[in-house]
Amino acid sequence: MATMRAARLNITDRTLQVTDVPKPSPGQGQVLVRVRAAGVCLSDIHLIDGTLSPLHLKGDTVTLGHEVSGVVEEVGPGVFDAEVGERVALQAGEHDRHGRVLTRGVDYDGGWAEYALAAEETLVPIPDELSFEQAAIIPDAVSTPWAAVTTTGDVRPAEAVCVWGAGGLGAHAVQLLRMVGAAPIIAADPDEHARARALEYGADVALDSTAPDFLTRIGQLTHGRGLDAAFDFAGVPVVRDQAVQVLGEHGRLVLVGLTDKPLEVRDGTRFSYLRQQILGHYGSEPEHVTQLVDLVRAGRLEFSRSVSGTFTLEDAPKAVEQLERRTGSPVRLVLQP
Repeated sequence: MATMRAARLNITDRTLQVTDVPKPSPGQGQVLVRVRAAGVCLSDIHLIDGTLSPLHLKGDTVTLGHEVSGVVEEVGPGVFDAEVGERVALQAGEHDRHGRVLTRGVDYDGGWAEYALAAEETLVPIPDELSFEQAAIIPDAVSTPWAAVTTTGDVRPAEAVCVWGAGGLGAHAVQLLRMVGAAPIIAADPDEHARARALEYGADVALDSTAPDFLTRIGQLTHGRGLDAAFDFAGVPVVRDQAVQVLGEHGRLVLVGLTDKPLEVRDGTRFSYLRQQILGHYGSEPEHVTQLVDLVRAGRLEFSRSVSGTFTLEDAPKAVEQLERRTGSPVRLVLQP
């Protein structure tokens, strides 16, 4: 039996091991993809540390990796549109026969491996000029903030916005807000490296969210009107408290960062009078990924600066450690199986 290398997580004891596993064969409607790049995400860290757990995983081990790109290696029966040799990115999940949304690398085996199985409908063809490393991170690292900005937040040109947390998702949110015409774009982060990066990605101003005059500065930058949209990419209660205080009329607070802590609106009368909203956000839809690939193809976007480092598959544990410690303040680290 042919084998391949894969980084597998045992969800009972949360151990990650790069090991030999059987090389899969595509079934009905499936393709086998030779993985060329796979992103390392904070969600992977949360799976490893036990903060997140799979809901629909069969068994107690899973190959991690929901940000994946590669080349079609083999097509299964009933596949008509995919061709061997085609360059593709993979959607971060799919629906099962019961209609449940399954996440790649969480509920079924993902792309931290030499090969990955994918349903044909999850393939997104990518242009030759888009590198595998950049293509891999579009599903999730870019598509999640894109969906938050364009769909959940419904940001319009010239709207005042602030992004709390300029990490992997927040930095891309700044870049995408710039493209849709938001103004001013304020980035908020206590880390000076993250603030510098936010300016590079297109923020008009980057503020230290722990500074005593932080909220006053937002008022000045919005000419006293407050924010049209606030994006929490940090998942920290103090961020949400700050954001609610500086929302303007019809202002929207979009919650992207995850936390199990309660959210408090201290002045409910003001919140209702100004007709403000708090909106939960998670992930993206398939069309968001295809939109982003089309924008790259049209020359509107590029993500070369987003790949902060690359690792071999065997060094997956080192990549995890670097991201967990935020060594070098990475945007995205990428495995190259």
